[in-house]
Amino acid sequence: MKVSVRDLVEFELRSGDLVWAANGHSRTLEGMRAHQFIQKRYGQEYQPEVRLSYLYEQDGMNIEIHGRADGIIQEDTGFCIDEIKSTTRDLDLLDEMFSEIHWAQAKCYAFIYAAQTDLKAIDVQLTYYNLDNGETRILRHTYTFEELKEFFISLVGSYLRWAKRIQVWKEIRDRTIKNLVFPYRSYRAGQRELIIATYKTIEQGKKLFVQAPTGIGKTIATLFPGLKALFSGLISQIFYLTAKTITRTVAEKTLIELQNQGLRIKRLTLTAKDKICFQPEDPCAPEKCIYAKGYYDRVRLGIADIFEHDIWTRSEIEEYARKYSICPFEFSLDLSPWADIVICDYNYVFDPRVYLRHLFLEGGDYLFLIDEAHNLVDRAREMFSAELMKKPFLELKKEVKGSYPQLAKRMQKVNLQMGKLKKERMEDFQKNSPDVLYPSLHQFIQEAERFLKEEKDAPWKDELLDLYFQVQGFIRTSEYYDERYVTLYKESKENFNVKLYCLDPSRLLAEAFKRGRAAILFSATLSPIEYFMKILGAEESAYKLKLKSPFDEKKLCLMMHTGISTRYTQRETSYDPLAEVISTVVNSKKGNYLIFFPSYDYLLRVYDRFDSQNQWVRTLVQTPGMSEAEREAFLAQFQKDPDESLVGFALMGGIFGEGIDLKGSRLSGAIIVGVGLPQLCLEREMIRSYFQSTLNQGFEFAYMYPGLNKVFQAVGRVIRTEEDRGIVMLIDERFGHLSYIRLFPPEWKNILSISKLPEIQEVIQSFWR
Repeated sequence: MKVSVRDLVEFELRSGDLVWAANGHSRTLEGMRAHQFIQKRYGQEYQPEVRLSYLYEQDGMNIEIHGRADGIIQEDTGFCIDEIKSTTRDLDLLDEMFSEIHWAQAKCYAFIYAAQTDLKAIDVQLTYYNLDNGETRILRHTYTFEELKEFFISLVGSYLRWAKRIQVWKEIRDRTIKNLVFPYRSYRAGQRELIIATYKTIEQGKKLFVQAPTGIGKTIATLFPGLKALFSGLISQIFYLTAKTITRTVAEKTLIELQNQGLRIKRLTLTAKDKICFQPEDPCAPEKCIYAKGYYDRVRLGIADIFEHDIWTRSEIEEYARKYSICPFEFSLDLSPWADIVICDYNYVFDPRVYLRHLFLEGGDYLFLIDEAHNLVDRAREMFSAELMKKPFLELKKEVKGSYPQLAKRMQKVNLQMGKLKKERMEDFQKNSPDVLYPSLHQFIQEAERFLKEEKDAPWKDELLDLYFQVQGFIRTSEYYDERYVTLYKESKENFNVKLYCLDPSRLLAEAFKRGRAAILFSATLSPIEYFMKILGAEESAYKLKLKSPFDEKKLCLMMHTGISTRYTQRETSYDPLAEVISTVVNSKKGNYLIFFPSYDYLLRVYDRFDSQNQWVRTLVQTPGMSEAEREAFLAQFQKDPDESLVGFALMGGIFGEGIDLKGSRLSGAIIVGVGLPQLCLEREMIRSYFQSTLNQGFEFAYMYPGLNKVFQAVGRVIRTEEDRGIVMLIDERFGHLSYIRLFPPEWKNILSISKLPEIQEVIQSFWR
C-alpha cells in the first residue's frame, strides 16, 4: 500500500484542539508563491520539488512512503533538506519546538534521501516565510543517518498496525467485488452499453458525457463498473457526486442492494456542516465547543472504532462523534481517505474554497461519478464566483471602533474604496478585475488574523469571522480572474455589492477534473450534449454517449399547444386560456397532475383562475422557501389511485421540477407552461454577450439550452418505470419553432400539435382507454 509522508506524519503525530487556521487552506495560492520565491532565491545548488519514495517492509507487509521535498540543497559540506512553510505568525516567536509535524516531515524526507544516496549525515532546515511582510527565518539541524532511521522506523512502525488493518480490509473488499455479479437478471436497453463505456473510460483515464433517459438505471450502470475498476487497481476511491439529497439517497439505496448481495465496501456520506453540527449556535473554537477541544487527541480512536462498520452515514457519524466527543463534520472529513466510496455534494471536489485538499491537492487515482450533471453548470458558476457587500464593513466598523481602532481603520479603508468604486463606475459591469480594492482587502485580512490568532473574545467575533472568510473567498476568486470573468456592480438604497462573476467555468472545471483519474458525467437531460461538453470543460479526447429511452413510447401521450404565447410581454392575455387548457386536461381523466410555471407570479395568476373554475378539484401550491418537511408533505399528497383529482402547481426548475419519483398512478400527467427561459438579469445578459462574442451562440448558451433543460426535467417526472403511463402537455408557441423542435429527444418524434380544447380532451380520453 502507499501513504504520503504528510498523511503518515499527521496521522501519527497530530494532537490537540481543532482550531481555526488563518494561514491554512485559505492561503494556498499565496503559499505556493512563497515556495517559488524561496526556491528561486537559491542558485543551481538548490533542486526544487524532488519526488522521493521508500519501500518499507516488515512482517510480509510492504508500505511505500512517498512525497515531494520542497528542496534539496547541495553544499560543499554535504546535503540539506529544505521544508518551506508559509505563515502569518511573527517569525521572532518561532523556535525549534514550534511544530513537531513540520520537523517530522522534513526528517522523513531526509531519511529517504540519505538512504538512497548512502549519506552518513544530512542537514534538515525549516524555512518559514511570513506572508504579510515577506520576511524569512531558517531553523536548521544536523542529523546522523542512524538518528533519522530510528525516528523513521518508529513512526512507520506505529503506523504499521493501522496499515495491516487496511490491507486485511482491502483483501476482504476485493474478494467480494471479484465475486459480485450484476444484481438484475437482465440489462435494460442501453444499460450494458453504459457499463462497458464507463469501464473503458476509467481504463483510459478520460471523461465520458452520457445522455441517458430516465429508466436506464444510470446509478447501477456507473457504480458497478466503478467497483470492478476499484478491484482491478485502476482507481483507489470512488466519489459519487450529487447536487441534491434525493439523488444521494438513490446512490445509497443502490449500494445497499449490492451490499445485501455480499458486497463489502466502506461507504461514507458527507453531510453539510450546518446540518450535522452539534452546537450550531457556538463558534468553532476549542474554548467554546467541547467537540473541538482535544479533537486530535481522540479522533484516531473514533476512526479505529467506526472502521469496524461498513456504512458511515450521518446517523453513524453522529453516534461515534458523540461517543468520542469530537466534531462530527471534521470527523466525516477525516474519514474520507479511508472510505472506498464517498457520496457527497459537488463542492467537495470542485469548489476552490472547500474542496478536500488533503485528498485532491496533489491528485490521485480517483473516479468521479457526477449524477444529474446538468446541475453542475450553474453550480460551477456559483463556486467560481464571489461577492462582497459594503454594508457589513460599515456596520462592523462601528462596533469595533472603540476597542480595536486599528481593525476599524482597515475596515474603513475597504469601505472608502468600495464607495469610490460606487461613485466612479461608468456602468453596472466591467470586464476588468477591481484591482484598486485588493490592497485594502489584504490589509483587512492581516489585521483580522492578528486579532483572531490572539484568541480574544468579543461580542462581534462571529461577524468578523464571517466577513474574514467572505474576503478570503473574494481574494481567492480574484486569482482566477481572466477573460471568462466580469465584474458586476449592484447598488441599492442601503448597500453596494461588487461581484466577480464567472461566465464560463469550463477552464476551471477542466483543471479540477485533473484531481482524479476519470470522470463520468451523466443525466437524463444532458441535451444538447455538445453544449454541456463545452461548458463543463471537456477536452477533445472526451467521449460522449447518447442512449435511447428504454420505455415504450406509446405509454406517454405527448402533446404541444402552440396557440398560446407565454412570452413575458404577452402573459396577461394568457392567464384565462391557460386555465382552460389545464381544466380540460385534468377533467379528461381523474388523477394526479403537476403544472409547471416559469415564475411564481405567473403560477399564482393562473392558479387563481383555475381554482375558481374548478372548486371540486383538490389543489396544492408550491410556496417559496419550503422546508424539507413541507416538501415531503407536498409530495405525500400524491397517492396511488386517488378518489379525486389532485393538481399541484409548481415552479419549473424548482424543487419539484427534478429528482422526484412519483411512480405509477401517483402522477398521471404534467403540463409545462413556457420554454423555461431563465429570467432576464444582468448576469444572464453577460453570459449571452460572452458566448455571442466567443461562439456566436449567446442566446442559446444563456437562455435557450438552460431553459429547455428545465422542460426536459419536468417532462421526465411522468414516466419513471416500465409500468408507468401518463400524459404531457407543452404550452408555448415557441415549441412549434424549428429551432426548438430540432432539440427534442428522439423519443418525442410522435409529439402531437393540438390547440383546440375538444381535440385535447378526445386525445387524452382515447389514450387512457
